[in-house]
Amino acid sequence: MKQLERVWLIALKDLKIFMNDRTAAFFFIIFPLMFIVLFNTVMKGIGGEDTRLELHLATQEAAGSLSYHILGAMETTDESLLKPGDPKIVWDKDYDAARQAVENKKLAGFIAFPADFTQALSSGNSTSLEVYADAGNINARAALNGLAGAISSQIGTNEVIIKASVALLIEGGVISPTDSAGINKAVQQMMTGYFSGATNTGASYITFKTDKVGEVVAMNPSNYVVPGYLVMFVFFASAIMAESIVRERKNHTLERLLASSVRREAILGGIFTGAAIRGLIQIVIFWGVGILVFHVDMGLSPAAVIILSILMVIMSAAFSLMLATLARTQRAAGSLAVITSLVLAPLGGCWWPLFLYPQWLQNIAKITPHAWATDGFNKIMVFGADFGAAVPSMIALLAFALLFGLIAVWRFRTSAT
Repeated sequence: MKQLERVWLIALKDLKIFMNDRTAAFFFIIFPLMFIVLFNTVMKGIGGEDTRLELHLATQEAAGSLSYHILGAMETTDESLLKPGDPKIVWDKDYDAARQAVENKKLAGFIAFPADFTQALSSGNSTSLEVYADAGNINARAALNGLAGAISSQIGTNEVIIKASVALLIEGGVISPTDSAGINKAVQQMMTGYFSGATNTGASYITFKTDKVGEVVAMNPSNYVVPGYLVMFVFFASAIMAESIVRERKNHTLERLLASSVRREAILGGIFTGAAIRGLIQIVIFWGVGILVFHVDMGLSPAAVIILSILMVIMSAAFSLMLATLARTQRAAGSLAVITSLVLAPLGGCWWPLFLYPQWLQNIAKITPHAWATDGFNKIMVFGADFGAAVPSMIALLAFALLFGLIAVWRFRTSAT
């Protein structure tokens, strides 16, 4: 019981030193909040734009062909006539240039009519549209595939009507049943006339109906900015504490504590508790300001967010102890704290969301506790996952804390020699 009291007294001593250091209090509490204000302001409104969908089409046929009339009927010539949410149809006159634009990632994709499109339709043969799209752009591919299906369905319907009309012409003796060339010409003329008529009247031969439910709401940047800087500065504050531990070891403060019957375990526990309390103060301030000022949404499971925050504090405190056991001088401890914090923070997704990284970099980032923490926060607060989605991150943070703690206990020494 007496040793527990000494643990508390050592922790209280470290906490008083921190609170009396105005520079440290500013740097680890006020300064992070300034960063949050800055980046929240810069990123505000991102993702709230209701961008009009733009669909590109092209043809490999020559001018005057059936596909030219279809594209002329579909092309958007006056955007003012479009309703909010209606897609814009763009006719790319140069097929090869459109293909090159997709390969250069300048265009998401386009639909192309084949070179034998007119001949195939007029002779009653099957043909197919080409959807040429960037493999990684799933949304563009889906939209283009849907439009290609609509075009095929509309052409098929018109073809049935026109062929029925041709049959009536044959029955009426206007066209000879044996004159295949005349029949094909009649089919082509009628289809061309249909699409030309749509163009001349200004009507699109394929229409779109868009039902808009509600407004597009921009993501609150604080939902990933606040957790990112919380992870960074909680870790940084604890890492810097390693410098004071090394200083006390150099000043023989820890040896004097041993001489006054304070056990080695109590010293370790006191230092760890002090770092943990300081971290808890940080996260209370971070989340308090985040919720009240920046309207942070803690998602479906606020409990998961709280547990992740506490585990981040525990892991950071354990890292501080481990760092103090590895550094021989006060300067080395301070340098290692700064270097590790500034390297692990961007790699772990504290400066920008981890889900924006390429997959190979996300895999590398998992060697850092920061990546596991930010990934857990993002799943809950950005992607709307439940508690279970954050469990792997919790386990990983706990594993890092145990690893750092075991190394700290193994290497901890109270003397400078």
